[in-house]
Amino acid sequence: MEKAKYIWMDGEFVDWDSATTHILTHTLHYGNGVFEGTRAYQTEDGLAIFRLREHTKRLLDSAKITMIKPNFSLEEYEKAHIELLQKNEFKKNVYIRPLIYLGYGVMGVYHINAPVKSSVAAWEWGSYLGDEGLEKGIRVKISSFMRNSVRSSMGKAKAVANYLNSQMAKFEAIEAGYEEGLLLDSEGFVAEGSGEIFFLVRNGKVICPPNDNALESITQDTVLRLADDLGIPVERRRITRDEIYIADEAFFTGTAAEVTPIRDVDGRVIGNGKRGEITEKLQKAYFDVVYGRNPKYRDMLTFI
Repeated sequence: MEKAKYIWMDGEFVDWDSATTHILTHTLHYGNGVFEGTRAYQTEDGLAIFRLREHTKRLLDSAKITMIKPNFSLEEYEKAHIELLQKNEFKKNVYIRPLIYLGYGVMGVYHINAPVKSSVAAWEWGSYLGDEGLEKGIRVKISSFMRNSVRSSMGKAKAVANYLNSQMAKFEAIEAGYEEGLLLDSEGFVAEGSGEIFFLVRNGKVICPPNDNALESITQDTVLRLADDLGIPVERRRITRDEIYIADEAFFTGTAAEVTPIRDVDGRVIGNGKRGEITEKLQKAYFDVVYGRNPKYRDMLTFI
């Protein structure tokens, strides 16, 4: 990770190396905090944050779900994003990480009396799964870890505690020689990747599971809109692991992953083992949107 000049913390711009918190901060011990992953792209008209309002709204929704009362408003968080990018004077594409967490002050599981803290960090960052992965696709392993059940956790919150599950799935996949893990739900249907939404293509249709056991994804929403624009039929239904093996194409979406093709799953080659035709169309359309080349979606960009 490349350092930037400043990180926004509770209304102040702090030098990167000084953006620290106490070892007894509540979130560090008990896992209750919420965050977002947001990207900004270097367009022909300058740096622009993609879907800032939606990401900030989801951040606040996550806080509500996990019983954290944010110490800033939606507009104040958005302003912090914009000013942080302006002060850091980035020259490349940027990843942005807002975080609402519980600070130092109380210990014990009961969290309501812990002080609420907020930060926004940003740094220059390229493709999460690699530039080669965007073109040639990645190898994926069905994880032995089940996606957190809706009976035991709150998957509509982008909560820090939820990502222990994702870390274990990612580690397992990489140790086995793959690049990403895909988690199933408690009934054996596809849920999501360690940090991505899963799509497959079969018989000319784009198929994506419902968000019953997955985060409500902003990138997924964008890609579904683009599929409609391109006249590509879409089905929202559950997917079994064996249907993945006989898919014509498959890909992941996410703020970090963008639109990343999948070339094999559990050693089964997907399609011809390369980025599929429909995947490539959607990938191109997505990059046209985030780089400001599609006037229809210009309002999704917040220019700095």
